[in-house]
Amino acid sequence: MKLEEYIFRGAEKLRCGYTTGSCAAAAAKAAAEMIFTGHTVERVQLMTPKGIMIEPDITDVNLGDGEASCAVVKDSGDDPDITNGIKVCCRVRLAASGVKIFGGEGIGVVTKPGLDQPVGEAAINSVPRKMIAAAVSETAEKYGYSGGFEVTVSVPGGRELAKKTYNPRMGIEGGISVIGTSGIVEPMSSRAVIETIRAEAGMRRAAGQRNMLLTIGNYSEDYVQRSLPFSLERSVTCSNFIGDAIDIGMELGFESILIIGHIGKLVKLGAGIMNTHSSWADGRMDVLVTCGVLAGADTDTLKRLPDCATADAAMDILDEAGYLEGTADILAQRMDGYLRAKVKDAVPIGALAFSYKRELIIKTALADQLIRAVTEEENG
Repeated sequence: MKLEEYIFRGAEKLRCGYTTGSCAAAAAKAAAEMIFTGHTVERVQLMTPKGIMIEPDITDVNLGDGEASCAVVKDSGDDPDITNGIKVCCRVRLAASGVKIFGGEGIGVVTKPGLDQPVGEAAINSVPRKMIAAAVSETAEKYGYSGGFEVTVSVPGGRELAKKTYNPRMGIEGGISVIGTSGIVEPMSSRAVIETIRAEAGMRRAAGQRNMLLTIGNYSEDYVQRSLPFSLERSVTCSNFIGDAIDIGMELGFESILIIGHIGKLVKLGAGIMNTHSSWADGRMDVLVTCGVLAGADTDTLKRLPDCATADAAMDILDEAGYLEGTADILAQRMDGYLRAKVKDAVPIGALAFSYKRELIIKTALADQLIRAVTEEENG
């Protein structure tokens, strides 16, 4: 049964869904119900941590002696979630006491410290574990059962699906994670991205990394691999959430922060814009016009910049007019000022912005120093 819960993104009405954690808890509750009644359950109600009731359909039912298994199909609503439509399965067995939760087929295993679960454990995060335990315990109380349970969560095809996620890079091998803190998927939720950043940064810090390396996405990761003297394995992907990633780095106690990204994104730092998604703020041409003015560019050149679709196109115009180098210098200074203000000079911070179209690299004052620090730390 689809969740009829909606949020608005601007004027767009978007339907919410439920997390893999909610799917696992609902399947576990249905399986426990079937053990005690001996009857097939077609639908189950589950209250999520967010206080929203879900009522997913139950499928793939199997009943046995003292055990039962079933599945819930993941419904991500209008969120473009790669796990939408997967089956989250639970097999529940009666046990002497307590609730023990295991990962089965398609559930990843934690291989690096700093994540929600310790190394060697199934990648079923703490909130879903609590939801599963509460679901089967509630059912036990309903039927007067005082014993325990063994719950095994599995996702058919999860091993292959995980290759399309950040899991292998983050130290989760062999399958997907069962996650979710609210139990509800909000379409295009920034919270989910920020929590992924926090998890990856926490893993890097727990591994002993002192210098935080932030990359924006595929372009910057490719640049690191081809042009810089350290490995991509040290980086934390922050997407558009530069400001949030910086805050996380400060919270976790990193001793320095270096940001590497394409000029099309990092040019926005020249206006203090710390979320570089176009829906949040643009300002690219405004920044370049301001920097061009301060670099002494003529009016005719500056008037051509606002019509440019990309930062590279604007830089073509500045280059033709002989103002690119001066504009880039001013931009680096402005980026540096806003980044230092962001951290209040508490830690060294810097950025490197590159362009594939030309041999242009814009570095803030401490960028080279921070590149050396990351390199030296990696080389031990």
